[in-house]
Amino acid sequence: MSYDAGRRLSFIDVAGSPFDVGAALGRFGRAALQDHFRTSAAWRELATRRGDPLIGEMAAIVRERFPRYWAELQGLAVGLALPFDDVFLWNCRGDIWAMAPDGCTTVQLPGFPHVIGHNEDGAPDFAGHCALAHLASEGGTPFTAFVYPGSLPGHTFAATSKGVVQTVNNIRPLAGGAGAPRMVLARAILDAPDLDAALTVLKSAPRAGAFHLTLAQAGDERLLSVEFTARALSVDRVEAPRVHSNHLIHADTGRMSQIVTGSSGVRQRRGEMLLGETHQSEPQGRALGILWDAVDAELPIYRTDPADSDVENTLASAVFRVGADKVEWSVYDGAHEAARFDMRDGLVPFAA
Repeated sequence: MSYDAGRRLSFIDVAGSPFDVGAALGRFGRAALQDHFRTSAAWRELATRRGDPLIGEMAAIVRERFPRYWAELQGLAVGLALPFDDVFLWNCRGDIWAMAPDGCTTVQLPGFPHVIGHNEDGAPDFAGHCALAHLASEGGTPFTAFVYPGSLPGHTFAATSKGVVQTVNNIRPLAGGAGAPRMVLARAILDAPDLDAALTVLKSAPRAGAFHLTLAQAGDERLLSVEFTARALSVDRVEAPRVHSNHLIHADTGRMSQIVTGSSGVRQRRGEMLLGETHQSEPQGRALGILWDAVDAELPIYRTDPADSDVENTLASAVFRVGADKVEWSVYDGAHEAARFDMRDGLVPFAA
């Protein structure tokens, strides 16, 4: 199944072996990523780090501990028609470079159902070249996720056939480590049958980089805010509305050395202020009102300026409603517009 998107968010349906799934994703993103590699300052900066010894250590860990995702990466390189080492480096970008252009803002509204709102912020070059992808990789759990050209699925926002919902925010620590790339760990969580298994993924493997995750599952009362770095793992149960941008804020991790960009700081403060002003709104509208806020023209929550200070634009927004027996969610590729895709008790849109 596919939809003709033009410059809008498209939908793709991919199934097969891990290698085949990776190859299909590579073909989808080939032109966009090759163009990005030729022209972007981000790739030029990352390419200077090819000799980082951590890259070889990360590769050995993925090959040994996560062979299915190693195969997906191999297929991805073939589909992209790019050298494997370049593709692997690209999928380790946030582990070895704190200022890799990945952003995001998440709104967490606990209740019945839990409501999770998320802005997916990434390189402006990728606007119109991303997709919502339904993936069934042999040996794993089917899921639907926002995917970027050239990247493993899982480090954005997603829902699985087990009712697990994950949204991911970039974190910029000043110290990394020898471990599994953060994007591989986020990918592994999408194969987890439940929240406890998802947390075990993070506890059991060495970690190279840092992310913030929001995790929930249909039928599970918990709404979790998870911050992890190479050196720490903090799991908070969300009992009151929260916002999370792109820096560590938990009591256990918030004092760790990190880069807090002007945008991340302003989005965090503005989101928290809006939470205090919108408590009378219904939850989905409350979440979207925060995600689409652009009152601060220089450092808005919803980002559309190609000259954004972090080189990030909002490429999609998603709102998940995680209830007792199902997950319903909507994906938007424009602020104050109707949903581009709606998922009701499933992983495939019922309308476009």
